[in-house]
Amino acid sequence: MPKLKTHKGAKRRFRITATGKLMRMKGGKSHLRRKKAPRTKRLYSDMVPVHPSDESRLKKLLPYGLK
Repeated sequence: MPKLKTHKGAKRRFRITATGKLMRMKGGKSHLRRKKAPRTKRLYSDMVPVHPSDESRLKKLLPYGLK
């Protein structure tokens, strides 16, 4: 059985926690940042979990990251 390749774009965009959850950053963090309120900019700095409907696709892209 050949080794599976990790998708490099997904590797950079998603993190896997110790418990196995997939986390992502919010979009729109850097675009037009000056006019956004400080509270809004703080909200962009948090990682949020990936939606369950997308997890099956990401598991194929990150074969060795999940347990």
